[in-house]
Amino acid sequence: MKLFSFFNSSASYRVRIALALKGIDYQMEGVNIRAGEQNGADYLRRNPIGLVPTLVGDNGEAIGQSLAIIDYLDRLYPDVLLLPASGEARTKALEIAFVIACDIHPVNNMRVLRYLTDELGISEAQKKAWYAHWIAVGLTAVESLLQKAGSGNFCIGDSPTLADCCLIPQWANALRMGCDLSAYPRCRRVYEHCTSLPAFASAAPERQSDAVAA
Repeated sequence: MKLFSFFNSSASYRVRIALALKGIDYQMEGVNIRAGEQNGADYLRRNPIGLVPTLVGDNGEAIGQSLAIIDYLDRLYPDVLLLPASGEARTKALEIAFVIACDIHPVNNMRVLRYLTDELGISEAQKKAWYAHWIAVGLTAVESLLQKAGSGNFCIGDSPTLADCCLIPQWANALRMGCDLSAYPRCRRVYEHCTSLPAFASAAPERQSDAVAA
């Protein structure tokens, strides 16, 4: 199994967390999205949208999109399920994960931020304001969902789920961008607990072999 990843990509980070939680051995190949390596012909044959991550399974099948990859891993390695099999917990995990992966992340990822500056000519201060606005909108919703779910050390229940795999990278990115996160104590508790665990720690950006200076 081979993961094409970029150390600071939150979508790649999600998949690295899932692989670590499941104890899956894999080969990692860095794709430097800052240098545009994701737009090379070889990579686009594996992932036509030109984003990271891409997972190539033992059968040679290439899968893009982090949530699809984690679903694949859940089906292949069901002993540690990251998406609860049924019931209210499954719905809550999906709801939280989709708020992050579908509503927060897409408007704040690198290619969008670069388009704002390179094509539309907005300033660095305006870019940061854009980022902070969508973080506030999204994490306000996540905080409310965590309250409804009765979150503790994890988003839902007593073990990590897909929701945690999504929240930890998004929170880490918001910290890196200097966002005010004081209004989200439940999110903070989940982040601080999860990042103290070996699986989450091993998946962190600074621990990756392709890590480069900002």
